[in-house]
Amino acid sequence: MKVLVVYYSLYGHMHHMAEAIAAGVREVEGAEAVLRRVPETLTVDILEKMGAIEAQKAFSHIPVCTVDELADADAIIFGTPTRFGNMCGQMRQFLDATGQLWQQGKLVGKAGSVFTSTATQHGGQESTILSVHTTLLHHGMVIVGLPYTFSGQMSIDEMTGGSPYGASTITGGRGERMPSANELAGATFQGKHVATIAQKLYR
Repeated sequence: MKVLVVYYSLYGHMHHMAEAIAAGVREVEGAEAVLRRVPETLTVDILEKMGAIEAQKAFSHIPVCTVDELADADAIIFGTPTRFGNMCGQMRQFLDATGQLWQQGKLVGKAGSVFTSTATQHGGQESTILSVHTTLLHHGMVIVGLPYTFSGQMSIDEMTGGSPYGASTITGGRGERMPSANELAGATFQGKHVATIAQKLYR
């Protein structure tokens, strides 16, 4: 059973979350986690001006996803940073290219889940995840979130991401904060939860 983890990362925050998601998937017997990046739409010049080139070297080995790979997966977990409370443009453009899959019903019945990051604590984590859910529902996917059995999302010991909509992390206004242990634990929990649900659907 293949679980595809498709994400966009600019400075590495979402890459770290994606790795934690994949680790959770692998905890389920018979589940294979496959990491893929969505295509970049920014030019090298823009990326250099944003100071992202060096950070992206850490995950440049992750292959870029093709639309056809979505159809081959048994479950798909999407990761996108927020852009004004919505998914990033790179993820939007990638999903906009899935019209043929929609016409053929290739994603109907597959488990679908989302994780995200925002600069601030109230920067649109839930609305960003919901913005992706809309597309997944149009594809007929079975939405899977992050249940409250992951108690870390109820913690008040630290400023932390995580909600029943999905795992998330807070990056800070300049991207200086990497995912905390609690946020990574939420991502791992979500990966395992999605793989468990997907396995039931697969059977």
